[in-house]
Amino acid sequence: MAGAMGQRLAELIAEYDVPGAGLAYLHDGQVHEFAAGVLHKGTGVEATTDSLFQIGSVTKVWTATQLMQLAERGLLTLDTPVAELLPEFKVADAEVTKTVTVRHLLSHTSGIDGDLFLDTGRGDDCVEKYVAACADLAQNHPLGVTQSYCNSGFIVAGRIVERLTGKVWDTALREQIIEPLGLTHTVTLPEDALRFRAAMGHVNGAPAPMWGLMRSCGPAGLITARPADVVAFGRAHLEGGLLENPQMMWEPQVAIPNPYTLGSHWGVGWILDEWSGQKIVSHGGNTIGQHAMLWLVPGTGTVVCVTANGGHSGAFTHAVATELFAELDGLEVPARLGPPEQPVEVDLTRYAGVYERAGARLTISLKDGRLVLRMESLGALAELDQPVDIPLVAVDDVTFVGRRDGDPDWLSLVFYELGDGSLYVHAGARATPKVS
Repeated sequence: MAGAMGQRLAELIAEYDVPGAGLAYLHDGQVHEFAAGVLHKGTGVEATTDSLFQIGSVTKVWTATQLMQLAERGLLTLDTPVAELLPEFKVADAEVTKTVTVRHLLSHTSGIDGDLFLDTGRGDDCVEKYVAACADLAQNHPLGVTQSYCNSGFIVAGRIVERLTGKVWDTALREQIIEPLGLTHTVTLPEDALRFRAAMGHVNGAPAPMWGLMRSCGPAGLITARPADVVAFGRAHLEGGLLENPQMMWEPQVAIPNPYTLGSHWGVGWILDEWSGQKIVSHGGNTIGQHAMLWLVPGTGTVVCVTANGGHSGAFTHAVATELFAELDGLEVPARLGPPEQPVEVDLTRYAGVYERAGARLTISLKDGRLVLRMESLGALAELDQPVDIPLVAVDDVTFVGRRDGDPDWLSLVFYELGDGSLYVHAGARATPKVS
């Protein structure tokens, strides 16, 4: 497989319109590395195995690992209230301000509206300033009652790292993880990425209008690395080198209401699932035109990282995983949920309406006997993502799928009610409440 994977990677990036990709995997104690395509369509610079890609939200597991290291030193517990560690911390809900814990942050159960992308400058105080700006963040859902992806919570977690170490998050990350693992191609700042071959993201087939996100998002998604370095991080979670008990991070904390996209449960930082009877520990990440996936299989010791800089990158990484895990470990990666073979009759009227949270508005309309989803980005990133309309197909009474024109990947949505009867739709790992 190792010998043929380089050619297969090139074939798959062509199939999914991905400009360039990197792949590294650990199997039977040996690391294999591959690359294909270009880092930048405008320059034609080829992707190589030492090229850096933005790994986006895979960064969150690194930040969670930093906090777990500090917990092993007795500086906090998962159930320590954030306000005890950051007395200045505040969100709009006074009770949540007092009671939200580290566990809530690392399992995406805080309910704090999570997609505040705010540029607080390039200084070493950018994360501190971001946390101060969270004072007006409302609740997406009540504390602890469901799961909704929360970038803001991980930036707050990064600020806890800063407070307990007395160092900016980037420096603490280097000292806690990058240097102990001997990682030579892992950075957080663009001026450091300039020292290496670094991928440019692509949006709608062209180089993105900007290279990366604002520095304040660091603890939630700003690591840039070669795939082999990311595999080394994953390997340390399987074999030791970062934590005395990394398995603690694999304990399920909450069921994901929509299990069809990433996995069935969230652990401490990690996403959890099961393929062919094997526990799967993973995380993915997206930035501006870049995408990455990291998978660990504790039962076999296999670790895989795939990176891409545009195109149908989610479908691409899923295709790589499907072929690679079948070959390496005999595992069947679940297919993406798609439409049922036979139409399903569902009362659609109750789902029509507007669903909104920080960063996104989902308008679901009933047209010609079917639901149509209109997705709109709000806030700082709205100019990078134009509104799109997606017809939906019912899979069962609460589950629907749809996809953009020309996209091979299906988006899944699950409608559900909280205990108080409020209606939510869960899509893209986020819970969005119906507001009208």
